[in-house]
Amino acid sequence: MTTATPRRFLAHLYQEGPHNPFPGIKALERRLGHALPHQYGSNEGLDMPHAVLGGELGHALADLSRSYADADAWQLRHQLAERLGVAYETLLVDAGADSLLALVMRATICAGERVITSAGTYPTLAYFARGLGAEVIEVPYTEAHASDDAPHSAQLAPDLAALAAAASQHAARVVYLANPDNPSGHLHSDEDVRALRDALPADCSLLLDEAYHDFRPDAAQADNAPMARTFRLRTFSKAYGLAGLRLGFMIAEREDLALLTKVRIHYAVSAPALAAGELLLEHPEEAATHVAAVIQSRDQLAEHLRSLGADVLPSATNFLCVRLKSAKRAAQVQQQLMAQGVLITRSPHPALGHILRISTLEDSLVPGRLACLEQAIVEENRA
Repeated sequence: MTTATPRRFLAHLYQEGPHNPFPGIKALERRLGHALPHQYGSNEGLDMPHAVLGGELGHALADLSRSYADADAWQLRHQLAERLGVAYETLLVDAGADSLLALVMRATICAGERVITSAGTYPTLAYFARGLGAEVIEVPYTEAHASDDAPHSAQLAPDLAALAAAASQHAARVVYLANPDNPSGHLHSDEDVRALRDALPADCSLLLDEAYHDFRPDAAQADNAPMARTFRLRTFSKAYGLAGLRLGFMIAEREDLALLTKVRIHYAVSAPALAAGELLLEHPEEAATHVAAVIQSRDQLAEHLRSLGADVLPSATNFLCVRLKSAKRAAQVQQQLMAQGVLITRSPHPALGHILRISTLEDSLVPGRLACLEQAIVEENRA
């Protein structure tokens, strides 16, 4: 008697097809081995003069905007493969990490099936899952507070053991983990993440959101390899400053990517986005300098707020979190700052309503910029 291989994707994706009907001009040129300079077949506005667009935003952008992008993202994937030390075939490029989240959901989840996530983590995962009719099971974070002897011992972390247990209990199709976490900033080790993956049922996938990977203190040494039964998502929105262009990529086993490609929107990534990503990967020093500056600002702001008595969570991201004593006080601070034109984030999830997240731009260090928060911290410590 043979045992059926556990199914992680929708059943119909395991058959032949469907095949992308529009692989794109660049893929055709690679197959032919020569360029096709006279393109009359894809109904693009190739002769659009773009006087206004070129004049306002630059002629390079205008030229890129006329044509569909390379659907395979051939050049960018080769650059990423070299930079990360992984195979070209284990990379998939799409329109940002959110688009990749939606792609995984679309290929693995049916209505009524279950997804496991942490209660208060990045909410787009639950939004996509519920939109497909899936049931979202939330697991509480683990929480620890700093002490006078250990002011840096505060913690708010996804509970990996509880995530694994919930996946088994509820026969889940997907477990979501942001690492480093959003909104807490907590970083789990690669070993702990692999242990979580190993603890999941064989027909359950780990959706590993690594949007803040570049800000990890060990980013240069961290493991980039594809992991079995795991979708690793990364983005150009944070370290590379391309949030407005929507560009991200996935690292996964090539067999999994082949199935995902069957339901992927083939021209989701724009030509300007690809060109920007390729250019920045040719000049990695620019992103590295930015990441170092953000980390310096983050650490400087954290130490300043801790000096006032704030409960600041350790962060491996481009933001930090301040944990106040109540959701009511956190909401008051957020509203006061917003009235002054200062936007910080308070988690919409009731379990984390007492958490305020601050992106650590250099502007956040301007004296008085966060005065309402500083006052609230001092008052809480007096109480």
